[in-house]
Amino acid sequence: MKRKEAIRSAYRLTGSSFYDGMMTCSTLPGRLVCRLVWDMDKQMCSEYQEKALSGIPEDFSGRLLEVPVGTGILTMPLYQTLPKAEVTCLDYSPDMMAQAKEKADRLGVQNVSFRQGDVGALPFEDGSFDAVLSLNGFHAFPDKEAAYRETFRVLRPGGTFCGCFYVSGACRRTDRLIRRAYEPMKFFTPPYETMDSLRERLQGMYSAVQLGNVRSIAWFVCRKGRKNDEGYLSGQGFPGDGRPALSRAGGRTECSLRRASAGPAGR
Repeated sequence: MKRKEAIRSAYRLTGSSFYDGMMTCSTLPGRLVCRLVWDMDKQMCSEYQEKALSGIPEDFSGRLLEVPVGTGILTMPLYQTLPKAEVTCLDYSPDMMAQAKEKADRLGVQNVSFRQGDVGALPFEDGSFDAVLSLNGFHAFPDKEAAYRETFRVLRPGGTFCGCFYVSGACRRTDRLIRRAYEPMKFFTPPYETMDSLRERLQGMYSAVQLGNVRSIAWFVCRKGRKNDEGYLSGQGFPGDGRPALSRAGGRTECSLRRASAGPAGR
């Protein structure tokens, strides 16, 4: 609760643009877009964002990669609460990064470095990060397969991959507006995941997966398996994980998945 209040307070200091208002559902134009395009109110926006960020512990002190950082409206306030973390923020757009850096400077965040780059060819060694965070990026990436491979590659065994992005098939109105408005403006790039395809993909890559959605936004928290001579195996899952369980309520879906181990986990 303390971190949540700190983040919300920082939002008020940094969010002023149309994009930021839309991401935080904190301005009249932003609330209109959230309602008309995404069929969400502010509480629902906060819900999927909190779920996506839940993979980053409040006492996180490791190495974290955020890609793409965008304007930093959702994460600079978070990093303000993680002074012991070593954060690298990457984006293809120098304009977006400039806005994120301005927010970091305004909040006095000193543990973040910024780097321009392509998620499809990340300039980092294998296993460089303890956590990889990707908020609202995958639906825009032109080469999604490369993005999945690269974010997996730079994450250390046992590390966490978490975030959120648009999935098709959950809301017809949203899907229609994406095709007719967002794609022509190059904000979004097909093809897109569905909840079923995303579940299959993440379960095939990671040893433990928490996955859900709020309307057309999927959120996920994944644990990368540890490695032995035969490849990546199922490592330590999330507390309470067992067989896949699925529940639906009010346009929301949540599930917890854990792959069966093929043998003893390596290091």
